[in-house]
Amino acid sequence: MTQLLTSISGLLLLLFNNAVLASTLYVSNEKDNNLSVIDLDSLEVLETIEVGKRPRGITFSKDFTKLYICASDSDSVQVLDVASHKIIANLPSGEDPEQFALHPNDRHLYISNEEDAIVTIVDTETRSVIGQIDVGVEPEGMAVSPDGRWAINTSETTNMLHWIDTSTYQLVDNTLVDQRPRHVEFSDDGSTLWASSEIGGTVTIVDVASRQILHKLEFKIPGVNQDKIQPVGIKLTSDGSLAFVALGPANHVAVIDTQALKVIKYLLVGRRVWHLELDDGDRYLYTSNGVSGDVSVIDVKDLKVLKSIKVGRYPWGLAIRP
Repeated sequence: MTQLLTSISGLLLLLFNNAVLASTLYVSNEKDNNLSVIDLDSLEVLETIEVGKRPRGITFSKDFTKLYICASDSDSVQVLDVASHKIIANLPSGEDPEQFALHPNDRHLYISNEEDAIVTIVDTETRSVIGQIDVGVEPEGMAVSPDGRWAINTSETTNMLHWIDTSTYQLVDNTLVDQRPRHVEFSDDGSTLWASSEIGGTVTIVDVASRQILHKLEFKIPGVNQDKIQPVGIKLTSDGSLAFVALGPANHVAVIDTQALKVIKYLLVGRRVWHLELDDGDRYLYTSNGVSGDVSVIDVKDLKVLKSIKVGRYPWGLAIRP
């Protein structure tokens, strides 16, 4: 009997360790006020976690022990303890936090506040606001450069990228782009910045050193009306060879060869694809499909959609714990 109990305990410990070690994808469902947690081995939903109202942007701390959540209609950035899946803090965020970006120092969160036309900087250790910067009307997208020098915000109505010096918390430059910029993404080496313009239907590529526009991408999908092609989320592979762009109600992801700066393929995914996330080895790309309420899984090597995973209503943000 003792030997049997020992064997069972050993098996349970093995299963527990495997569960802990397995990579997981967290998905914010803005209409259900919760997160879906997906096991990336089985590609099944493991758990649903209740959070604040209208969760949108989500991002992990550098050690993956905490998940930060933009609870937009709760006017809060919530802190989820990853081990217990409990909310352990609510950070001051300004009104209607949409997206945010964590500085490489793993401490300062740059948060866009759509209603107030400001970017709020929060110290996650002291849980206090350390700066607020006036930007354009309806700020949304946020990114911090890999070297930590720049924080970039997009303003949807002003149609600009705002360059914030993170050493002074000052707005030092603006870049005019096409109508309704929604998302910005730095390349891994920090040399370029990619910005999507939802209504303009384009993606603008900016040279970070000079802050000058290098190129503008346009998209045409056979059989899809041009006004439905609305770029939002962007993700680049770690080697910089490919870029993926979520095209909103066009229900496709564009695959871009970054050397040729040309679209090489369009991948049909779920309805109204919002945002994208790559796993740690750039093997799989995951998409949040708002209207169809699911996540598409894309094989990056073969550029093929493998599966759709049902989650909550209006999935929006994505974040992977390796």
